Amino acid sequence: MARLAQTAGLTDIQQEILATVRDFVDKEIIPHAQALEHGDTYPADIVDGMKEMGLFGLTIPEEFGGLGESLLTYALVVEQIARGWMSVSGVINTHFIVAHMLKQHGTAEQKQHYLPRMATGEVRGSFSMSEPELGSDVAAIRTRARRSTDGDEFVIDGQKMWLTNGGSSNLTAVLVRTDEGAEKPHQNLTTFLVDKPEGFGEVAPGLTIPGKIDKMGYKGVDTTEMVFDGYRIAAGQVLGGETGKGFRHMMDGVEVGRVNVAARACGIAIRSFELAIEYAQQRRAFGKPIAEHQAIAFKLAEMATKVEAAHLMMVNAARLKDSGARNDVEAGMAKLIASEYCAEVTQEAFRIHGGYGYSKEYEIERLMREAPFLLIGEGTSEIQKTIISRGLLKEYKSRG
Repeated sequence: MARLAQTAGLTDIQQEILATVRDFVDKEIIPHAQALEHGDTYPADIVDGMKEMGLFGLTIPEEFGGLGESLLTYALVVEQIARGWMSVSGVINTHFIVAHMLKQHGTAEQKQHYLPRMATGEVRGSFSMSEPELGSDVAAIRTRARRSTDGDEFVIDGQKMWLTNGGSSNLTAVLVRTDEGAEKPHQNLTTFLVDKPEGFGEVAPGLTIPGKIDKMGYKGVDTTEMVFDGYRIAAGQVLGGETGKGFRHMMDGVEVGRVNVAARACGIAIRSFELAIEYAQQRRAFGKPIAEHQAIAFKLAEMATKVEAAHLMMVNAARLKDSGARNDVEAGMAKLIASEYCAEVTQEAFRIHGGYGYSKEYEIERLMREAPFLLIGEGTSEIQKTIISRGLLKEYKSRG
């Protein structure tokens, strides 16, 4: 067992789940990740393996056929999967966020309809807030849903952007604008549960999923747009059955997503450190392994410290969310530090590899292209600092 990134106080069941996942990563993901990533190939066999292990239902309550595990368990599972290949963790991340939103905010009918099939992986979720030219300004969403005259349907028009699993999912939680007449823009937003076939092109009347967006990294998993043109959807597909609550629903999901991104960053940092410390003991220079040169030894010490710090902050944010407490500041802190440290640790591992790190033959080259995504996914570092500072100013409000 590795010394770094261990978690105290886990139950026997949690330890058993993590041991199973770690073995799966070592045997089924790491040996195949390079070829799949370079080919931008969807990891179908790996996804099937995760279905068999019950990972799609990891946090779905037992009454709906899931395992009923905590956010902490899920985060630690994601950490291990990202250690193998970050794209695989992306396959289940958006699925998990949608399942969480349904579990917390869905109507009884919505939960019964979706959660049992989500637990088996038959239904796979994705979610969408962003739009072209929107960025992090969610309150400025332009995609609009207008209620039909009989009130039984909505008609959606607009364009969404950056959907992970946009083509391979068959259920998408979409945040759009509805005309509620509220004073604050975010109170006019509603989350719709959009059922759709898998695939690309016009997948349903008025709903198009264009082809995959070509990316620097994060390959294998599809990232797409979602275009609505007169798409009709039943009023019963409003999450929770009430319009105008979508911003709160999505922010709850994003808090969970930020813990997930922190976990992914921890996984990549762990793998980068593993590769660096192994290479540093094998590569010799000036008559001895480069790990014995102080310049490299000090790099390894700093990398390990950053791995450990990021892991501990991620675990703290997950445990806080599990307790039922608000964790927006802690999730922001964990996401900020884990993503920044991940980029730094990965770059140091790249430097330790020297010229070989630039070769596609070596795993560190892939990690160098994956790490930057975590600096922007689920909100940039600057957005995290905004969230953190606002929370701190409320908590430490001056009495002067």
